[in-house]
Amino acid sequence: MVLVEGQGAAFVVDAGLMFPEDHMLGVDLVIPDVTYLRKVKDKLKAFIFTHGHEDHIGAYPFIWEEFGEVPVFGTAFTLGVLEQRLKDQRGEGLKEFFVVRPGDRVQIDEFQIEFFRVCHSIPDCVGLKIDTPQGIILHMADFKLEFSAPPYERTDLKRLEEYAKEGVSLLLLDATNADKGGSSLSEEEVTTCLRDLISSAKGRVIVALFSSNIRRIGHLLSIAEDTNRRVAFVGKSLIDNVNLAKEMGYLELPKGLVKIEEVDKFPPEGLLIVTTGSQAEPMSALSLMAIGAHKYLKVKEGDLIILSSRFITGKERSITHMINNLSRQGAEVIYPEIAPVHASGHAQQEELELIMRLTRPQYLIPVHGEWRQLTYCKKLAQKVGIPEERVVVVEDGEVVCLEKGGLRVCKDIRVEAGKVFVDGKGIGDVHDVVLRDRRHLSEDGIAVSVMVLKEETGEIVSGPDIITKGVFLEEKGAEILKRAKEMLLERCQKAFFGFEGVELEEEVRRALRNFFRKQIGRSPVVIPVVIRM
Repeated sequence: MVLVEGQGAAFVVDAGLMFPEDHMLGVDLVIPDVTYLRKVKDKLKAFIFTHGHEDHIGAYPFIWEEFGEVPVFGTAFTLGVLEQRLKDQRGEGLKEFFVVRPGDRVQIDEFQIEFFRVCHSIPDCVGLKIDTPQGIILHMADFKLEFSAPPYERTDLKRLEEYAKEGVSLLLLDATNADKGGSSLSEEEVTTCLRDLISSAKGRVIVALFSSNIRRIGHLLSIAEDTNRRVAFVGKSLIDNVNLAKEMGYLELPKGLVKIEEVDKFPPEGLLIVTTGSQAEPMSALSLMAIGAHKYLKVKEGDLIILSSRFITGKERSITHMINNLSRQGAEVIYPEIAPVHASGHAQQEELELIMRLTRPQYLIPVHGEWRQLTYCKKLAQKVGIPEERVVVVEDGEVVCLEKGGLRVCKDIRVEAGKVFVDGKGIGDVHDVVLRDRRHLSEDGIAVSVMVLKEETGEIVSGPDIITKGVFLEEKGAEILKRAKEMLLERCQKAFFGFEGVELEEEVRRALRNFFRKQIGRSPVVIPVVIRM
């Protein structure tokens, strides 16, 4: 999410989500902190979406209730995907929206925004030329240079060259693959590999990919026709995107698509199943197949399963576990490390250098990717002649000011930014303290001590009983628990008259924690329950 703010107006470019990292236990999704957007809500004139990937539109349904009245701009496919996400999560669609195409221009107070075509792994992706009173900002969005792509999907280099003649003050450049040499693989090369694999397969073929990769889905349909295979689609998001692409003319679906509940009626060698789940999402079709829990699809000896997507950072362990389970059931599993079955939608070093040379920006800010990739992009910029001091690497929350005299990072200004955790129906109610407790529980378990005592005399009527989960097997820890109860009984009887209110609970917590640490070298979460009668 990028906020562009001027004297009288502001607008947002994209509002994406990310998947939780390993330490974010129990968290479903991560979205941006929009505290600052609330502060400038009166100036906020638009949400502009460059394309329909979850890391660019996925947060919008979660902030829609607050900002849904702000006009939304995007291409037809992008808004179609966004509308579906809103209906799934909110039961309502977009309120005020405007469909744009490459070449269109939109005036937002002092800003004029022109949309230009860029090539990515989803249809209808655009970059932004933002005319401001202080100069031109060029936002490349997610892009690659693929000269074998259909003309209507290629990055518009001619338009970029025209922008350069006007003078580009600031270039925001996609640095996702800045640490990878050469150029990105083309879809043509991926299609050749997929065709060879599917043609030689003796049994069923199951291809898992991102549901938004419409061009690759189209190539799979063509391969299926050439190899006399019937096609079945699995996964709600995939089916939604395929139907949307069909409506907009991006896909032509064959007659005789197979319903997933009827796949067993067809010979294995005549089937191509296209599914979601390449990232091992817990309830996705492929994950369920991997553990034998899918209602209609069971992995069979001789199945060829192709993961036609990259491994998203943070998901590697889950994906590897899924691959092992699929292999254990007799399937042959192919993934990008084995064969070129996936092409990235992001430019690599040669492509990034070409864009820098073509646009000749006065200043450059690498965007997207991790810190190492941002710094790689900075090195590339220096290589093509952009001075080091004119390449600005910034973090979330930092404010960059574009002025007539140049560009500077406003060290004296910082806006509130960061990550907001989505957990179930809760948005932002899980904080670092909660994650710390979850991590503590996952590492050392929990112990609950329950006792009933008479308030007046301090006599223990019942207990103390100690219940543990995740500490040790109850039967193996029986002797330890017996000693723990004796310790607590003695401690509480002596200490009762010296404590008031919750202090007794704190004494129980401290005593049990110390006991477990000395006895077993672990520190479970201790919850004392003292019932006074």
